[in-house]
Amino acid sequence: MKTGSRSATDSLAAHVAGEAGAVDELLPLVYGELRALAGAYMKRERRDHSLTPTAVVHEAYLRLIDNTRTDWRGKTHFLAVAATQMRRVLVDHARAHDARKRGGDRLRVSLSETATFAPGVSLDVLALNEVLEKLASLSPRQASVVELRFFGGLSVKEIAFYLRVSERTIKEDWRMARAWLRRELG
Repeated sequence: MKTGSRSATDSLAAHVAGEAGAVDELLPLVYGELRALAGAYMKRERRDHSLTPTAVVHEAYLRLIDNTRTDWRGKTHFLAVAATQMRRVLVDHARAHDARKRGGDRLRVSLSETATFAPGVSLDVLALNEVLEKLASLSPRQASVVELRFFGGLSVKEIAFYLRVSERTIKEDWRMARAWLRRELG
C-alpha cells in the first residue's frame, strides 16, 4: 500500500500486527509533527548543542517503532509516547555530555510559553528529569501532564484524551505541578 493511503492510526495498527512496510508508511504521516515539536524545543537549547531536531526525532522514532507490544490508540497516543521518548533522548544525551565533562556544562533548556514555570528561566535537563521522577513518585498523572506539555507540546485537550480524564482535571494537574516544580527547582 502506498504511503499516505491510510491514516497514522491504521499504519500503527498494521505495524503492531506485523505487517511488512507499515512502519515505512508511518514515518511520513507523523514526521512533520515530530520534527516541529523537536524544532521548537531545540530552539530553546544552547547554541552549541550537538543534537539537532532531526537527530532527536530520528532517535525517538527508532525507539518507538522498535516497540511492537504497545497497543497504539491512535496518532495522539503515538505523539504522547514520542514526547516521552524525546525527553529520554535529551536526558541520555545530557548524561553522556556530563560524563564527558565530569560534571561540567550541563544541558540547559528554557521552558516554552505553554510550559512556563517561571518566565525566562533556563533549566538543566538532568535537574528537570530528577524533579519529574520525584513528582512521578508523588503524582504520576501530574508528572505525565508536565512531560506531555513540556516535551510533547500537547494541548490540554490532547492530554485529557490520552490520559482519559477531563480537561478540567488536566488544567488542575498542570496548575499544581507547575507550583510544585517552581518550588523544587527554586
